[in-house]
Amino acid sequence: MERRNFIKGIFTASTLAVVTVPSSLLAEEPKKDAKKKGPNDMSFDDAVKVITEGKEVKESDKIKLTVPEIAENGAVVPVKVEIDHPMTEKDSVKAIHILNTGNGNSRCADIMLTPSNEVAYFATRVKLSKTQEVVALVALSDGTFIKTQKSVKVTIGGCG
Repeated sequence: MERRNFIKGIFTASTLAVVTVPSSLLAEEPKKDAKKKGPNDMSFDDAVKVITEGKEVKESDKIKLTVPEIAENGAVVPVKVEIDHPMTEKDSVKAIHILNTGNGNSRCADIMLTPSNEVAYFATRVKLSKTQEVVALVALSDGTFIKTQKSVKVTIGGCG
């Protein structure tokens, strides 16, 4: 009988210990609505400010941005950017930045070019978590920035 009473006492004591643990010692559960921010998360507006250093960005029809209107799989959305601009030593495209407006990290790709490239063109695939805009932001050698954007409807998949 002593053994049975001892075991009952252990269970009773452990139950009381679990019930009376201060809440400060318990791990706090993250809020379900709170989004996890990664080390590379950057909003679209912040990304544009970083890239342009606060300079004005103008819409341009010299940029041909090719993206699908509807992406069946948001994990692999093809993007092509062609810029109708000379690639000479004095006047060229310095960089093509592909951004999105809806992911946690809006920077998809940063491509640096030189006049040796001869053509300002880039193609890749990006991940989109939901329906959003894909933006091609182009840095020119004279220090100006131009952009264009297109909407992509994501039906399934994505990175979110």
